[in-house]
Amino acid sequence: MGTRIITLCYRKIIDARSQKEWEKLVFEDTWKEFKMQSQLFNQENRYTTFSQLLLHVPASEKLHFLVSAAAVNYIKQLNNKIPDIVNNIGKIFLSFSKFYFEIINSDLQHKSVHSVAINFYSDPLRWHETIGDYLLLSADADGIEGQTSLYKIQPFVNIHSLQKEQNDGAIKR
Repeated sequence: MGTRIITLCYRKIIDARSQKEWEKLVFEDTWKEFKMQSQLFNQENRYTTFSQLLLHVPASEKLHFLVSAAAVNYIKQLNNKIPDIVNNIGKIFLSFSKFYFEIINSDLQHKSVHSVAINFYSDPLRWHETIGDYLLLSADADGIEGQTSLYKIQPFVNIHSLQKEQNDGAIKR
């Protein structure tokens, strides 16, 4: 069997119950941005929720992108490290260069309803082995020897993509 190169996706949900300071800042600023940007699609103040806007004003789908501007600087503070996800010894080990922001729910009148998700996509990882419930991974997707991490997949983490490298070095998708 050839080598497997995977990308993991971590879906971080931020809402009114979020406890960490970073999450609270993202929550506050994205809710304020939602209130401001939704005015573009709701000039007559007919709708109060994100779902109503999506249902009645198809162009409001752009709010995901427009509101993401309020989260970008906070995401940059992570220094390309996926938060919360740790290896078997408790260290944050996953790097990312891509993410996708989305509004799950929001309400112009009730901040407590506001909920967003940031989907972090790991940089490519070499999946060496499965040991019990753990994946043995390394960031040496290009074949250079590197440090490995044992990782047990947690809720809200998914294998986003898989590539198999054949013995001759060619990648099969």
